[in-house]
Amino acid sequence: MSGGGAAERGVGVRTRPVAGRIAGGLRVGLGPVLLLALLLGAWELFVDLGGADPLILPAPHAIATSLYDNRSLLWSNFVVTAEEVLLGILLAAAASFLCAVAIHFSVTLRRGVYPLLVASQTIPIPMIAPVLVLWLGFSILPKLVVIALVSFFPIVVTTLAGFARVDSALVKLMRTFESTRLRTFRHVELPAALPGVLTGAKIAVVVAVIGAVFAEQAGANAGLGYLFQQSVAQILTARAYAAVVILSLFAILLFALLTAAERLALPWAYDQEGGGS
Repeated sequence: MSGGGAAERGVGVRTRPVAGRIAGGLRVGLGPVLLLALLLGAWELFVDLGGADPLILPAPHAIATSLYDNRSLLWSNFVVTAEEVLLGILLAAAASFLCAVAIHFSVTLRRGVYPLLVASQTIPIPMIAPVLVLWLGFSILPKLVVIALVSFFPIVVTTLAGFARVDSALVKLMRTFESTRLRTFRHVELPAALPGVLTGAKIAVVVAVIGAVFAEQAGANAGLGYLFQQSVAQILTARAYAAVVILSLFAILLFALLTAAERLALPWAYDQEGGGS
């Protein structure tokens, strides 16, 4: 009996912290939900009381109605945009990671290439997107280039920051054991840089959605950016706002998935940042 009671007490001790974290997560999430509900309520009242023309600023209930009534049209265009965003992020992630590794290994590249990477962020994407469409055509390729351009820099910067945070004592220890440069990179520097890679990826997925909209508005015949442009031209503003809602939710979903992946793959890094408390 005493052994069973001790086992039950042990289970209770283990489950209480888990329950506490869940309750804490619910309390943290309740605030944003209440604030969003208040903002939507104020928006609804503002439009209903004549504060804005519904053709210019539709009420939330009109946007919700459009989401349902135009669900087939919105879904078909969402699939196009989602494909562009996912492929563009994969392209940007691969290119930026390789670029960051090359810069990390070569001081010459760091001095020559890194300033150019910073300068590339001064290029106004909305202005060069139409040029890319004229150059590369109306296929998916110019969309991928635009998305990769806006997603590339955050991953490079945060990855290089991760490499810079490597404990120099560990590197010296590897040298003491006569480890090769490649082995030191694989066992010490790369694991230290992974949190930076995922941080950059979380930033990239948000801006990638914006890049997809710019690319589609520059030249496309499908996608939520294209649908938004057409809806505004036809004064179907509720449908235009519905497209914006879907784009926003898609970006939030990608961010949440990467955050969950970070917690699972790098729990030590997440706890060090205070996210696990």
